[in-house]
Amino acid sequence: MRKTMLTASAAVIALAGASFAQDWPTHPITLVIPFAAGGGIDASGRIQALHMGELLGQTIIVENVGAAAGMAGSQRVAKSLPDGYTFLMGNTGTHAYNQSLYKKPLYSSVEDFQPVGLMTESPRILLARKDLPVNNLQEFVAYVKANHAKMQFGSAGVGSGTHLPCVLLNMAMGVEVTHVPYRGAGPVMQDLIGGRIDYMCDTIQTGAAQAKAGLVKGMAVMAPKRVPIIADLGTTGEQGLPGVEATVWNAFFLPKGTPDAIVRKLNKAMSDTIDNPNIRKRLEELGLEILPPDQRSPEYLAKYLPQDIERWGKVVKAAGIVAD
Repeated sequence: MRKTMLTASAAVIALAGASFAQDWPTHPITLVIPFAAGGGIDASGRIQALHMGELLGQTIIVENVGAAAGMAGSQRVAKSLPDGYTFLMGNTGTHAYNQSLYKKPLYSSVEDFQPVGLMTESPRILLARKDLPVNNLQEFVAYVKANHAKMQFGSAGVGSGTHLPCVLLNMAMGVEVTHVPYRGAGPVMQDLIGGRIDYMCDTIQTGAAQAKAGLVKGMAVMAPKRVPIIADLGTTGEQGLPGVEATVWNAFFLPKGTPDAIVRKLNKAMSDTIDNPNIRKRLEELGLEILPPDQRSPEYLAKYLPQDIERWGKVVKAAGIVAD
């Protein structure tokens, strides 16, 4: 019954066409963030939502739906009416990793969503426990190759944004290291600081702070270029290990079938928001990199997404990873 009603409503929206989209938005909009409140994604999403709402003339209500590695909230948006009043803040985990990790994902990232645009990227940072006898990436690689059988790396869970980047790293080093999955990145960091695991591939937001505080050792930034918040730390490529860039992107998505005029309005509000100097500064302070205008369009994301799914699918398949 619900599916029939949604289909009928979508047909009405499609028939209304330009007139419906021209009036949008006429009431508050919901932004679904498919992770728990308080994390980096939540913080950046709320910063953007507030300013985007001002530009659109309607309040954007942020709703956190954190379950199933981001799939629960994403599925909710995929099944929502394509009327522009419910949209999603997705990322590499919700729209690339899980398409290969799960035998039956809750949705198709390509078929069930209307891309709005990429906005920011968050590189991973390779961190080691502070008493690991290495001081740079070359020494780290040599040490891991010699001791991998007795080493452990931690992550926020199987298939998370702190798991697959380390899998990619291990593959590049040609080693197998025991993976210890945790329920969130916080406990991983606690055990890394305590010396109970050997390394992790953390978000730049939290990892850089811990490295600068001397609680862990920063080995490399897993990105094409250095990042301002820890500018003295070289990239993996600089230090002789190219091909392990593991930047996690963030993007907005609407339900499939949303009128193009609404997609364009939301995309413009997104782009204008991240071009605002004050907003840009706040996002960069979170360790996020603002993507250039030519990479923010719906068309760019529609082309990029299948390529990223394929890239990470190869990593998942090669490592034999399957999530429950």
